[in-house]
Amino acid sequence: MRYLRLNDGYQIPVLGYGVYQISNQEVERCVYDAIQVGYRHIDTAQGYKNELGVGNGIKQSGINRDELFITTKVWVDNFGYEKTKQSLDESLKRLQTNYIDLVLIHHPFSDYYGAYKALEEYRKDGKIRSIGVSNFSIDRLVDIGEFNYVKPAVNQIEVNPFYQRLDEIKENQEYNNLQVEAWAPFMEGQHDIFNNPILKKIADNHNKTTAQVILNYLVNLNLIVLAKTSKKERMIENFNVLDFDLTKEEQQLIRSLDKNESSFFYDNTKEGVYRMEKVILERRKKF
Repeated sequence: MRYLRLNDGYQIPVLGYGVYQISNQEVERCVYDAIQVGYRHIDTAQGYKNELGVGNGIKQSGINRDELFITTKVWVDNFGYEKTKQSLDESLKRLQTNYIDLVLIHHPFSDYYGAYKALEEYRKDGKIRSIGVSNFSIDRLVDIGEFNYVKPAVNQIEVNPFYQRLDEIKENQEYNNLQVEAWAPFMEGQHDIFNNPILKKIADNHNKTTAQVILNYLVNLNLIVLAKTSKKERMIENFNVLDFDLTKEEQQLIRSLDKNESSFFYDNTKEGVYRMEKVILERRKKF
C-alpha cells in the first residue's frame, strides 16, 4: 500500500474503501471483505447511517486497530459545538473504537465553526487524530484554517475523469500541505464511464479495467481515492491499481475528458444551499 503524509504527521493510505449508500446491515459484510482484500482505510460518515455496521465489520475482521485508518464525517444536523461533541461520542460508540483517525466537517453549512472547534477539542484529548473538511471551496477552506488553531489536514471533494478540478486540487495541496481526497471517482457509473472508448483503449493497453485506469490516474495526481462497491471481486479489482504506469500521452488523453462539471451538486451556490436544506428536512422526516 502507498501512503501520503498529512500535515499533522500522520500517514493515510492512498486507497480507501467508501461505504456511501450501503445499508447498515450489508456494510458489516462489505467492510469485513474489504479488510480481507487488503484495505486499511475505511471511510464512512454520520450521514450514511451505517457507522454501527462499519464498527461491527471491523470488529469481525480481527485486525489490530492500529493497522486501520478510520474516517467519519460530522453531518450538518449535528453542527454546533455541543451537538457535535455529542455526535462524536455516539460515533465513537458505533465504530467501537476509542479514537478516530480522521473526522471531517461534511459540508460548509450551518454552524460548522462550532463543529470545527469541537473537533479541535477532541483532537487535543486524543479522541481524534486528524481533522479536516469535505466539499469545501478554497475560500471556505482557507477561512476555517486561518481563524482556528488547527489547520485542516484533508479536504474531501468530488474528483473524477469528467470533473478533474486540477487547478483547484493544486490550490488545495499548496495550502498548508493539505491532502485532497477524491470521492465518486467512478461518478456512480454516470455517462457510461466504464464503457468510455478512451478509457477502455488505455485499459486494454495495460491489460486492466477502466476502473483500474481511473484509480491509477487519480492516485498519481497525489490524491487519496475512495472507491465504493459491495462486490468482493470489484474490491479486489479496485485495490490492484498501483502496479502499472500510464504514459504521458495516456494521461493527456484522460485530461481531455474533463468537462469541468459536477455530476452531483455545487455547494458554493444559492441553489446548493437550498438543495442541502431540502436534504436535511427530508432526512429528519425519514430518520
